[in-house]
Amino acid sequence: MDESLGRYGIKGWPKSEQPRELLLEKGPEYVSDAGLVAILLRLGTKGKDAVTLGRELLKTFGGLRGLLNADKRDLENIKGLGAAKIAQLLAATEIAKRQLKEEIIGKTLINRPDHVLEYLSMSMSNLKEEVFKVIYLNSANVVLAVEDLFKGTVDQSAVYPREIIKRAFELNASGLIFVHNHPSGNLRPSQQDFSLNERLVKSCKAVDLNPLDHFIVGPTGYISFKEKGIFFK
Repeated sequence: MDESLGRYGIKGWPKSEQPRELLLEKGPEYVSDAGLVAILLRLGTKGKDAVTLGRELLKTFGGLRGLLNADKRDLENIKGLGAAKIAQLLAATEIAKRQLKEEIIGKTLINRPDHVLEYLSMSMSNLKEEVFKVIYLNSANVVLAVEDLFKGTVDQSAVYPREIIKRAFELNASGLIFVHNHPSGNLRPSQQDFSLNERLVKSCKAVDLNPLDHFIVGPTGYISFKEKGIFFK
């Protein structure tokens, strides 16, 4: 139903309570999470205004992070979400990820570690399949590139050190950070993770590349091999 029609329409609310008008008058920080989602959706569905729909989406996906990490198939399972609304949500997610990536490219890692971790969390925490990512840095620890290199089951047979090293030489990188995710949510490194990490570290050191850390990212957070004291084991 068009939100401008019927008793469910947001336009029938006082202007001070309408999300778009509130955002324009006072700023986005004054709008609720559901209100921001409603602005993205623009319209509600039959029997629901956009704010109610936004509130239900947040509940279904466990908040903004879950909603913005939902994939196309997840969104298609929500009654009332058509192609246009799904495209709007996916576009918003991609814009957020690209903005976070822009925040770290060309920046010194030691000065912006929170931005790196925020980007990794946003881009990887709710993925349904395993992805192996590499952050390439120069000798001053400036981030040169962040690239997804392998997808699927991340183990020794799926991740090829020579491809990682080849790309490092192409970028004239000297330092590397390895990142992969655990869709299960269990952040504990497996024996395969240990074996893979050892293989990667040895391969990089053999050609004078400096492996700096290895992160495992999941829906509940991340772990750093280096912080755990297991990076070079």
